[in-house]
Amino acid sequence: MPTKVRVAVIGAGFIAHYHVKGLLEQENVEITAICDTAIEKAQEFAKIYNIKQVYEKHSDLIRENACDAVILCLPNALHVPIASDFVRAGKDVFIEKPLGINTEEGEQLKETMMENNRLVMIGHMWRFDEQTRFVRAAIAAGEIGEVLKTKGCGIHVDWGPQGWFTQKKLAGGGALADMGVHAIDTVRFLLGDPQPVSVYGVLKTCFGKYDVDDMGMLMISWENGTVSLIESGWWHPHADGPEASTQLIGTKGYARLYPTSVETPLEGLAGREVKRLSPKDEHCDQPMYSRQMAHFVACIRERKTPNPGIEEGLVVQRIVDTAYRSAESGEVVYL
Repeated sequence: MPTKVRVAVIGAGFIAHYHVKGLLEQENVEITAICDTAIEKAQEFAKIYNIKQVYEKHSDLIRENACDAVILCLPNALHVPIASDFVRAGKDVFIEKPLGINTEEGEQLKETMMENNRLVMIGHMWRFDEQTRFVRAAIAAGEIGEVLKTKGCGIHVDWGPQGWFTQKKLAGGGALADMGVHAIDTVRFLLGDPQPVSVYGVLKTCFGKYDVDDMGMLMISWENGTVSLIESGWWHPHADGPEASTQLIGTKGYARLYPTSVETPLEGLAGREVKRLSPKDEHCDQPMYSRQMAHFVACIRERKTPNPGIEEGLVVQRIVDTAYRSAESGEVVYL
């Protein structure tokens, strides 16, 4: 691998700007190309960031060997097919969350990745947030004891997306696949990445005319005994907290992410010791995405497995798939 890492971006939508800004902060990284089937959109994107090469088809980018790695910012249904093309061409791949539209295709990508000795990272970016890591460290240190139950949410209040996000064929699901995945991966990270044992899901379409869900309630049982309640939604009139907000009840105390605090009873005294972090100026801030890109670039250089990688992405995808099956059957589904 040359000293300079050449990265191309596939998809010139909203989220691509965060990733490109993060890449621009990294040393010896060159953004060589932008690719989008909406060529005029790609050209405008290229002007903003002074990207020299613009492609309409990712196959042309592959043929011209214009990169060492790619950032995929595409509709969910395109994640695995296009990632597989780049992996087979010898490129490392970053996939904006979620991994894809079902577990089966994710397993296929894993096999292709291993056959070609490539790296795949999934964009569950809350793992790179400093407040998330503060809470995880407190839990790992046993400050709140054994975590008994959690509650997290991924909800848009008074608004929801349009376009491919609301089309099952392209998105694979609705608010659960879009927003719920943040709450699922965040709580799993906070708990130390346990495996899920069972999922019970209720998913409905209540706020719009589309073929995907915009209201969800999940109960996940983990192998460590913790039970997690996850709420997902679009257009809701209320949410308990912003995206990825999580509450955790332990045998010795309480922790919360956004607003972030860790509370433990004072030994032998009334009251609690509270460690509280200041609210973030911007919830989905650029530094989180920049640290994510720094990790991806470091993994490329050092040839180490990213975290979150294909395995972490598969766990979230498996939970989402299982939730849809549970909602259809009305029963708890064991993994």
